[in-house]
Parts: sequence; structure tokens; C-alpha cells
Amino acid sequence: MTQNLLRPALVLTLPALLLAGCATGDATSRPALANPVLNSNFPDPTLIRASDGYYYAYATQGEVDGKMHNIQVARSRDLAVWERLNDALPQKPAWAGRTQDFWAPHVAEHDGRFYLYYSAKPDVALDDGKSGLCLAVATADAPQGPFRDIGKPLQCGDGFINIDPMSFDDPATGKRLLYWGSGFGAIKVRELSADRIAFKADSPVVDLVAVIPDESPDNYQRLVEGAWVVYRNGYYYLFYSGDNCCGPKAHYAVMVARSRNATGPFETLAQATGAKNSVILEADARWIAPGHNSVIEDANGRSFIAYHAVDSHRSRDKDSDDINSRRVMLIAELNWKNGWPTALPPR
Repeated sequence: MTQNLLRPALVLTLPALLLAGCATGDATSRPALANPVLNSNFPDPTLIRASDGYYYAYATQGEVDGKMHNIQVARSRDLAVWERLNDALPQKPAWAGRTQDFWAPHVAEHDGRFYLYYSAKPDVALDDGKSGLCLAVATADAPQGPFRDIGKPLQCGDGFINIDPMSFDDPATGKRLLYWGSGFGAIKVRELSADRIAFKADSPVVDLVAVIPDESPDNYQRLVEGAWVVYRNGYYYLFYSGDNCCGPKAHYAVMVARSRNATGPFETLAQATGAKNSVILEADARWIAPGHNSVIEDANGRSFIAYHAVDSHRSRDKDSDDINSRRVMLIAELNWKNGWPTALPPR
């Protein structure tokens, strides 16, 4: 996600909901979720349930106790109480050692190894002189890191096209896929190589969800980003966000599309139902610009959505910061009805 193009984040506030099937304890011993679950600037949250029994949340760069963390990380036993950890990427990559743009991480665990996909601003122009953000990969032996960059970016380009990576293993084909995209273009997907740190040679880039150049206030799809894919009951669900995460013109929401194939074609909620848009989560009087979500299942198969949003009671950390720049993490339960997800409303 871009710090300059701040996207409004709308938050789902959970009712006093007890989580079932979390990492430890039974339902009666777990605390209720009270939003925000992490009340500090924690943009673009990715949640995973790691093999060590903890839930881990990763976020775009941010200041923690007066020190800048390149990739923020926190962990929890129950999704309700979170412990901040050290910087997950304490050493900047050699190709981005002088910049401070480390955005929208996604972490995946495979065979005891952890893979961090993120975006970063290179020190100098790369890939045919283009100096926009790059997709990047780092690895670690533990979910909290420290992650170490592989030494070169995965892909670079102009502007902020190469942001918001999300890796996904297709259960139907076994293909390792990477979703990404913004820059006022489509969300994209491409197959990764077997080692997960490069794109598979000659694999195509497939456009999935396109922008809609409509100035209507109901249109959040002028820009699309923050892809997150889950497989459920024969469908691949692509959650995505748009159109402006932050700042004085924050206008952001979570949307959804689905497909029978991981690489599409995807049908948006609006296309399937005739609704005015594909939104499942948008702002209310308290929570501004909710979005850039991740989705996770607990041990009992219940789905939860984590996302950032701006608290209208405190929209920035410092007076010198832009309005609507302090994006805190919220978690809500997802319900599924008629083949589509719905999010519990903010309150």
C-alpha cells in the first residue's frame, strides 16, 4: 500500500464475540474480541495461523515505541489479545537500503520455512530504468523472523503497480501463485517457481479484476488493490479493496469476486447480483475507510476478516501527520450466505 496514496480503511467492529477453536483453551476461557484489537497504526494487516499455535499479524512499516519497524509483526493465542514483537525485517535489503518504503507484507509457511512477500522502493532505478516500487521476497526459519531478503527484487516497474503481493497454493492444480497489483490497473496473478522466490519462466500474467472509471460515490473500484484469495466449497473468493485508503479524501471499502478457477475469470458480487457495487465492508460514523483485509479460519472452520480502518476519534498519531493516516487493526467474523461472504457490521 502506498503511504502517499493513503487508502481509507473501514473497520468492522465486532460485537462481544467469543472465538471458537483458537490456538489454546476452550470457548469459555477465551476473551471476547473488542475492536480495535490492535490500537496503533498497523496498516494492511496479514493474518496467518502458524504451526507453533500462534496467530501472527504482519503490517506495513510503522513506528513502534519510537523506532521504525520495516515490517511490523504481532502475535496472539486467541485473536483478541496481541503482543508486539521485534521488526520482522530488521535488515533492509541491499537494493533498498536507503529508502523507507516497505509495504503490505504477506507471509506463508511451507515445510517449516516462512516466506515474506512485500513491496519496497529501490535505491536506484531497476528493470530498464524504472524506479517504482518492487515486489520482493524474504525468508526465515520462524514466523516472527528475522526475515532476510533474497538479495534482489522479484519484479520492478513504474509507480505503484507492483504492490500488495499475496501468495496462494491452488489446491486443485498444486500451482504456487502470486497475486498483486494496483497502480490504477487490474489485480494480477502469475505462477511462482517451485522455490517460491521467483516467477516460473514463461508463465503468463493474468489480469483478474479491472478498475471501473466511474466518479459515482458508490464506486470504490476506481483503484483496486490488496488481493486476498480463499478457496471454499468449489469457489475461489478474491477479496480486494479500493479506491483511496487514506488522507482527506479517504474512500475505501472491501469488495469480493469469485471464480471456479484460481486464475479466473472472476465474477464480482455486483456482476452476480446486480448490486450497485461489490462491497461487503465500508465506513460508518466511527470507522473510516475500512479495507486491505486478510481472511483466516480457526480450528472449527469459522472465518474471520482482519482489516485496517481509521478511528474517527483519533485519525492520526501526530498533528503533523495527514488526516486519516492512523490505521488500526480490526477483526470481525465472516458469515457465508448463498455462496457469498458477509461481514458483521461495525458498531
